[in-house]
Amino acid sequence: MWKRLTLLWSVLRGDARQLWFALRHPGSPGWLKLGAAMIVLYVFSPIDLIPDVIPVIGVVDDLVLVPLAIRWLLKRLPPDIARAAAARRAR
Repeated sequence: MWKRLTLLWSVLRGDARQLWFALRHPGSPGWLKLGAAMIVLYVFSPIDLIPDVIPVIGVVDDLVLVPLAIRWLLKRLPPDIARAAAARRAR
């Protein structure tokens, strides 16, 4: 269980960093900024798909949906921005 959480954290941290670099790229599209804003709004919003008051399941949906949404945005990046963000992340 802890290995999975550690792996999930490292993937999320790397993907979030790559998304951050892609957002700061001068040629980043508007849909990317909107998508990132929607993810942040979902994380901090009191409205969830599954309420957090339900033990375990309420928190697990956030742990699953947020990384999936970040990965989905990264897969749709234009190739030049994706390369630049990946190179910046590697440093």
